[in-house]
Amino acid sequence: MPELPEVETVKRALEPVLKGRKIERVELRRAGLRFPFPQGFVERLSGAKVQTLARRAKYILADLDNGFSLIVHLGMTGRFTLFSPKGVCNLGEFYFEADTGQDIDGPHDHVVLHLEQGVRLVYSDPRRFGMMDVVETSTVGQHRLLKDIGVEPLGNELSAAYLAMQFKSKAAPMKAILLNQRIIAGLGNIYVCEALFRSRISPKRKAGSVKLEKLEELVRHIRDILNEAILAGGSTLQDFKSTNGEQGSYQRRFLVYDREGEPCCNCAKPIKRLVQSGRSSFYCASCQK
Repeated sequence: MPELPEVETVKRALEPVLKGRKIERVELRRAGLRFPFPQGFVERLSGAKVQTLARRAKYILADLDNGFSLIVHLGMTGRFTLFSPKGVCNLGEFYFEADTGQDIDGPHDHVVLHLEQGVRLVYSDPRRFGMMDVVETSTVGQHRLLKDIGVEPLGNELSAAYLAMQFKSKAAPMKAILLNQRIIAGLGNIYVCEALFRSRISPKRKAGSVKLEKLEELVRHIRDILNEAILAGGSTLQDFKSTNGEQGSYQRRFLVYDREGEPCCNCAKPIKRLVQSGRSSFYCASCQK
């Protein structure tokens, strides 16, 4: 599943294309994705202009000039692809060469947004675990999928003091509690493994036992890793691609994730794998305590 850096990469690629541009019409090629499309979905989007684009956790939010907002989650295999009209179209910071052989009628192309200047934005999702909803902009924060999520890991609200308060007296292992979206929003399995390794904290360690000084180190590494991953276009393990078809490259810089049995870059002992709450944790038993 795309994690925060992958979703941020998609949001940043979409922003210069969508911001300030009108959605002329919408094609729905099925009744829904993970959930059915809401009543009035097409009508609320058609004719509206996108004012701003933002990310909250793993959700992309597009505020429209008609008082509604589009909420998108990519699920496991969702992706957007941009198709330009004939000729070269200047889309903000991006240029797309036309390809008259481009086909947007694939079996997994479920939503097509027809934008101004003949630009088409196609949402494809083979496994259909993604979702789209349109709600009043004033109520976005109360949406059932957004109202209970935690602080943004790249925002000022994430601090060692905040984690110390959340972890106080908790016996749950660090890995599990860092994946709790009610505490930190958008932080996923890959980047938790990498942050714990850099901080030299075992994924098995009880969260309540980690001292404030160590939590300060952890917060710094979480921010550094996420920012590095965003600059690298995210990580591609299976399906993830950005809107221009390019894959992320941060997986080339993994220190522990998906490296079971390979030597640790610090001590040369083999990286271990452990299953916690149904997710794989990769770590160095020698370096991480």
